[in-house]
Amino acid sequence: MKRLLLYFGLCSTLFISCINPFAPSFDDSPHTGTDVLGDQTTIEGAFTNFKLSYTTQDTLLYGRLLAPNFVFVYTDYYLDRPIDISWGRDEDMRATYRLFRSANNIDLIWNEIISQSGDSLQTSVRRSFNLTISFTADDVVRIGGYANLLFERRNPDTIWRITRWTDESNF
Repeated sequence: MKRLLLYFGLCSTLFISCINPFAPSFDDSPHTGTDVLGDQTTIEGAFTNFKLSYTTQDTLLYGRLLAPNFVFVYTDYYLDRPIDISWGRDEDMRATYRLFRSANNIDLIWNEIISQSGDSLQTSVRRSFNLTISFTADDVVRIGGYANLLFERRNPDTIWRITRWTDESNF
């Protein structure tokens, strides 16, 4: 009997002492996901998620920002006569995917809001930004300017999505 107790005691001691310090225990505390992500039921939360999608190069998070009827508009100044060019959500997702995959690092800084108007279902925001895209150590692109964004949602309890982005940058 003493041997059996000694055996179980020794096994218990060995079992308890075999905790791997390099494998932390599972964190089962409740997380809402708001520790890092912005609350997209607010305009500022949508901007937080926009920045996060670019800095982490996460197309899923970026795609969640865009409404199904999203339109991106920019002015092409490299033609004989500047012309506005636009594309829809699918093309924008493909272009953003290619950008995220080809860049080594992306840094987006949202600066001050120049203007904001609207209501609880549709809001237009013009905000300045600085964007730095590093493809290699020698190939770094810096873009600055304004993003003129139209946010919409179905009701005040749902998330904001971008329906129109007019790029007013120096690129």
